[in-house]
Amino acid sequence: MSFVGFCAVGALTLLMCVLTGPDSDHLEEFYTGYGPVSPLRNGLAIAGDYVSAFTVLGTGGVIALCGYDGVVLALSTALSLVLVMVVLAEPLRRAGRFTLGDVLAHRMPRRSVRIAAGTVTIIALLPMMLVQLADMGRLMAYILGFSNEMAQTGCVVGLGLLMIMYAAIGGAQGTATIQVLKTVVLVGSGAAVAALVLYRFGWDPGALFDAAARHSGVGPVFLHPGLEFGTSAHSRLDMVVTCLTVVLGVACLPHNTMRMYAVSDAPQLRRSMSWATSIVAFFVLIMIIVGFGATALLGRGAIAQGDAQGNTAYLLGSRAALGSHVSTVESLLFTLVTTAIVLTVLASVAGMILACANSLAHDVLATRARGVTARREMNLARVSALAVGVPTIAMAALLQQHSLLPLAILSICLGASAITPALVYGLFWPRYTSTGLMATFLGGVVTVLVLAPGTRLVSGTPFSVFPDAGLDWFPFTSTGIVSVPAGFFFGWLGTVLSDRPRLRRRRPGNEAAQRREPVARRGG
Repeated sequence: MSFVGFCAVGALTLLMCVLTGPDSDHLEEFYTGYGPVSPLRNGLAIAGDYVSAFTVLGTGGVIALCGYDGVVLALSTALSLVLVMVVLAEPLRRAGRFTLGDVLAHRMPRRSVRIAAGTVTIIALLPMMLVQLADMGRLMAYILGFSNEMAQTGCVVGLGLLMIMYAAIGGAQGTATIQVLKTVVLVGSGAAVAALVLYRFGWDPGALFDAAARHSGVGPVFLHPGLEFGTSAHSRLDMVVTCLTVVLGVACLPHNTMRMYAVSDAPQLRRSMSWATSIVAFFVLIMIIVGFGATALLGRGAIAQGDAQGNTAYLLGSRAALGSHVSTVESLLFTLVTTAIVLTVLASVAGMILACANSLAHDVLATRARGVTARREMNLARVSALAVGVPTIAMAALLQQHSLLPLAILSICLGASAITPALVYGLFWPRYTSTGLMATFLGGVVTVLVLAPGTRLVSGTPFSVFPDAGLDWFPFTSTGIVSVPAGFFFGWLGTVLSDRPRLRRRRPGNEAAQRREPVARRGG
């Protein structure tokens, strides 16, 4: 039944992309899905962007294996959307048109700004695409009963090609339609499973938590902080820094912010963000119930045996909630759950491919020549989707047998350390210059790439990729404690140094220079 569900979902979603895809001459439809969209539909699409496969599989696994610490990470995802709603949504709508490059070039209209923004978009999203595609290939093979590596590679390639077609054919409108479908199916099936879990424990959340603690193998520690990060002062600092990095990084990743550009006015955007925040918060509650239910019904050891990182916990918890005697309706519900997970990966990675393709086509390729027609730029975007997607599929197929959790955190750290400072400065600091922007991008990215190999996710803990390697010279889970302040500092420093000659000309006593400045500007 799962195989039939997967095939049906693939055919249906591809048909939806064809039907809702843009016309050949409407560039706005391809980039933003521009048109009259209700706040509820836009809110569902935004929520779908934030509830990625990494959220469902990775964070759900941390909840099942680490209890309290996983709940805090899940709440960080919801808090990132609150940050966008309160601080960034309306400035992004006013400044943006299609891409991150449009937002930053609003005040700094230079081609170098667009190229830098397009490059950082691809660098930040590529690791997350690899993680989600490789993990889904393994999970899909697990659901269908395939055990050999060739079958898993086939699942990765098949899913990847389908995602490329979504992005290239459907554009923003097509991917938004899939996000809406995915959100409805995922939240609906998840709510049904959560209700079954609570029913198994007499509708008593306290009984559920107590049972999870008993079957976790660690007792009451499961319900207190420290199982994932530790209990020392340094460990608590690590947890706080990791959560803040998740909040800042997830909020500003380009595939999440691109939905803001399609909203026509501020009131509609506020209503859309209210819907999205409510939906994400509700799904976080569902993940907590299902994750604790998986531990309570199966035990922490059985979940870790299925996958060391707990990526199958949401699926195992859903299956355990049905009991040993499964009716036809319950079997259909489980099929719906597995289909929702596949839809989540398809929609999430398709949105990331689209964001990368849009930046590559609009910010890098289309700016090389003036007078590029809408039809040609759209063709460039579709070719860019292929150029981004094919290497991603190849790398995911090569890396599918390895733990890729550090790559997911790497993507979030890049968003928090390079993109977040650039957006904050670009939207709210009038003095911010293109030199400061380049310093922000370069400083943030380089700092993350230097520190990431020494974090706890790579080595030094039982959850690391190399537990016994002893390479954890930077003893934190994420790089945010250094890289986020570094991104802001380099942006400030680059702006101050590049802005100094202009300020010197404006000092008292430099009247002649002040009189010449408007002439020079007109000449430029």
